[in-house]
Amino acid sequence: MNDNQLLRYSRQIMLPQIDIEGQQKLLAANILIIGAGGLGSPAAMYLAAAGVGTLTIYDDDVVDLSNLQRQITHHTPDIGTDKVISTQKTLNQLNPEVNIRAVKQRLEGEQLDLEVQQADVVLDCSDNFTTRFAINTACVKYQTPLVSGAAIRFEGQVTVFTPGKNDSPCYNCLYNSEGEELQNCATNGVIAPITGIVGSIQALEAMKLIMTIGETLTGRLLLLDGLTMEWNTMKLRRNPDCPSCG
Repeated sequence: MNDNQLLRYSRQIMLPQIDIEGQQKLLAANILIIGAGGLGSPAAMYLAAAGVGTLTIYDDDVVDLSNLQRQITHHTPDIGTDKVISTQKTLNQLNPEVNIRAVKQRLEGEQLDLEVQQADVVLDCSDNFTTRFAINTACVKYQTPLVSGAAIRFEGQVTVFTPGKNDSPCYNCLYNSEGEELQNCATNGVIAPITGIVGSIQALEAMKLIMTIGETLTGRLLLLDGLTMEWNTMKLRRNPDCPSCG
């Protein structure tokens, strides 16, 4: 690290759990973020600010006026712009040292496999059932850690899956792939700060995984009720009959 990096990341480096070694791990890391919306925006901003070396961001959507209430990497002049380009611009202004790979594309099929295989950690910031299960399948296949988040109305949830380690369950252990389509913000609404809280937790969990510090949410589902400001934790166990990881 050079002098500017030592100063930029000094408040993290002074933490004994991180120190120089932990910061160097962040600088060498490649994190894949799938979705540049309500969750992907805050997650990407905190990861870029913290000095993650490469952020690979996939999203196939463009910025809409209704996005601006919660998707904080986008600004009013970005309306009509590709979300990945708007996000890349914001992150470059925040920390020009981070390598931002912005791809306007729905990540699926062979490309999904390739990106998951190359990533150190995957953040699922998507908003649909099909994508979530496809991401999970790829992460199980390549044993890539997955940080999964969701937010709707006043409710949020976050968990971590570490396939092949700590007897971790996977997303398919938690949700049945034959179930109904997940609800989304467009049809049910969402209060803006909930997406910020969940996305920030996803960023923190990803950093802990990269630096191998603390205790991650593997095997636990963290639930937030924003109306009562109550946090609850559910323990998750791997399903031996799971079609994905069983």
